Amino acid sequence: MEGGRERELDTREAGGRETGRKRERGDNEDKAKLRELAKLPRTEKSSITPFMDLPVDRQVVSQLVQFKPFPLQGRHYDLDTTEPISFSLKSLEELLSWKPSDADAFNIATTPLAGRQPPLQSSRPKTLVCHDMMGGYQEDRFIQGAEAETAFSFYHWQYIDIFTYFSHNLVTVPPVCWTNAAHRHGVSVLGTFITEWTDGAKICESFLAGDSSFRAVADKLVQIAQYYGFDGWLINIENMLSESAVKNTPSFLRYLTYRMHRGVPESLIIWYDSVLETGELKWQNELNEKNSVFFDSCDGIFTNYNWMEDHLERMVSQAPKRLADVYVGVDVFARGDVIGGKFDTNKALQLIRKHSFSAAIFAPGWVYECNEKKDFRQHQGKFWSLLFEYLPTHSVCVLPFVTSFCQGFGKHMYSKGKVEEVKNWFNLSAQELQPLFVDMRSEAVENGWVWTRGCPEDAWNGGSSLLVEGVIPASRSNVSVRLFSVRVPAPPKIFISFIYKLEGVSDVKVALEFKTHHAPFCSFADITAIPASSLRPEPLSEQDSMMQQFTQRCGTWTLEGWQSRCFLLELEGCLLEDIFVNISQVRPDEQEGHFRLRIGEVKVQRLFHC
Repeated sequence: MEGGRERELDTREAGGRETGRKRERGDNEDKAKLRELAKLPRTEKSSITPFMDLPVDRQVVSQLVQFKPFPLQGRHYDLDTTEPISFSLKSLEELLSWKPSDADAFNIATTPLAGRQPPLQSSRPKTLVCHDMMGGYQEDRFIQGAEAETAFSFYHWQYIDIFTYFSHNLVTVPPVCWTNAAHRHGVSVLGTFITEWTDGAKICESFLAGDSSFRAVADKLVQIAQYYGFDGWLINIENMLSESAVKNTPSFLRYLTYRMHRGVPESLIIWYDSVLETGELKWQNELNEKNSVFFDSCDGIFTNYNWMEDHLERMVSQAPKRLADVYVGVDVFARGDVIGGKFDTNKALQLIRKHSFSAAIFAPGWVYECNEKKDFRQHQGKFWSLLFEYLPTHSVCVLPFVTSFCQGFGKHMYSKGKVEEVKNWFNLSAQELQPLFVDMRSEAVENGWVWTRGCPEDAWNGGSSLLVEGVIPASRSNVSVRLFSVRVPAPPKIFISFIYKLEGVSDVKVALEFKTHHAPFCSFADITAIPASSLRPEPLSEQDSMMQQFTQRCGTWTLEGWQSRCFLLELEGCLLEDIFVNISQVRPDEQEGHFRLRIGEVKVQRLFHC
């Protein structure tokens, strides 16, 4: 037994000596590794130093992994928020090296140019708006929208034909939200190519040196417009040109116009009145023999603003067959010796239309920049209502026709009459089809008047609804307010839905009314007995199969004060022209009838879907 214990002790001692030798070898290896690590350069970010005094079996060796993030391109993304933005090109080198990248896809317009009547190419005088505000690229540069309490917006689209986005950068690419909103209403959008001052003269000397150089610039301008989906350019050369440069300018314009027309149907190239055929920088405030060579090389001229009526009279003989291609400039800021401007802009429009010219309204953002921003809607409405008499409207030629009157900004976000989110927001790409606006408060007849406007206080979808307010005079039983000018061949069956609410104490009835063309050849069924050229359909009952399908397919909702009406029109051989809302007194009793109607949505569809 003792021998066994001795062997056991010998074995334990031998094992202990072996374990000790392994531990000693391990300690030596760990120390060697630490000595090697200690030789590495140390920085403030080193994670090794704090552990050097710990016992070996508690030491932790970590490695700091560093990397540089992929830099955001300042041209495509806002460096503060990292959100995608619209942008301009500031140098000739930047223009000539432009190539679309993956980041550029954010800036492509998603709304094609809607059909319209009359077409832009008609000889009717047109209205161009040139948007120049605070250097450009404000809240509108954020492609996915911005949180903004009071941002400038525009919604009188059916009164204008062309929208130009202006800044003082070399190449102004219109923010995509403006192109989407304008195209939805059949309005063409132009970018701006501008050179100014000494730097501008150098740029012109470079790209107008010869055919190859000006064609390279023109080709890039066409490619940019094609890629981003807008409709042409305002060319604004506001610096002196050398003899060789000015000699090549008409050729540049002709080539650019030709290529633009081929690349983008119905596109436009418009020249700004600044440089003379001699190269001298001298604004003429008219089209005349000194600048006609540029007018003859493109689609039109935008005159400077300091004109008087004698300038207009002279121009009638200068271009008798192209009066509509002369866009007479009106500076809303009323800078210099001008007619009208500010809330007197209508005085300039009256003279321009008297002589059958087109108008170019420059910087109507004055209503936002120089007045109380909290009252922007009121000032915007006042400014444009003063011009309505001189602004020919155009018709929208699209079906289906759907709008909830959202103006692309608001204080809340609504969905089916309920508030989904409470915040100030701005995104013109979300703007829906806007109506014709009416303001007859200053023209009250027999104490009757009507006023329509966008209102953010309540909505069915988006950020605003259409508020129709007025007084039916005692001498009348009803009033019809035109909401939209449309011109489309009516399909055999039209399904219509109409969502609205009456506010306050109003003893009135509400109905939609449609005007048709070629009424003698137009037959209809299942509507009330009304004049042949006017259709006022009866609403479908809730038990009607069409109504039930509509409700099922569009989902359920709680109306909460909103009323929903659906209609089915059966037509043949008709042209649908106008959409009205008709408000009539329930009990005409020779008293005035006040009403306050909020329209949440109008849908006109040839096929049954929602």
